[in-house]
Amino acid sequence: MNLYQLIYTIIIFPIIYIFPAYVANGAPVIFGGGKPIDFGKTFRGKPIFGKHKTIRGFVFGILSGIIIGALESLAFPYMLIIGIALSFGTLFGDMLGSFIKRQLGHKEGKDIFLMDQYLFLIVALIFAVPFGNMPSIFGIIFIFILTGVLHKGTNLIAHKAKLKDVPW
Repeated sequence: MNLYQLIYTIIIFPIIYIFPAYVANGAPVIFGGGKPIDFGKTFRGKPIFGKHKTIRGFVFGILSGIIIGALESLAFPYMLIIGIALSFGTLFGDMLGSFIKRQLGHKEGKDIFLMDQYLFLIVALIFAVPFGNMPSIFGIIFIFILTGVLHKGTNLIAHKAKLKDVPW
């Protein structure tokens, strides 16, 4: 394998592959707001997801990720279905994290190390596995490293831009 193939396999393809999930994860911060997706209901006396998980954020997150997958499918046809799977997986992973945090009694905005950074990614990848074309193990490792770095940076920027209440 030459250097270009190595860079493509470990860095470029994994970025292309995971990009719909990243967009789906970030879009609710920009386009969210409105009615909570759990309609303010509780489970065991605690909010199901909390007021920051909204219908509009969910819809725009899904649509944004699908649009990216559709654009990528112009060059990589399999990315349409993978983009759809990654988008749904991302939002369900994020909501799962919120559900777990609410049930553990953590307030909205409370950071739980690793869960906030990686649960959306893990669930997104699980949703995409059935459709194949996964990055190599080294590409997956790169995605996890990149996600950790991007999570810190993008959340700090969103906080400074007053799109998020907390910098994590």
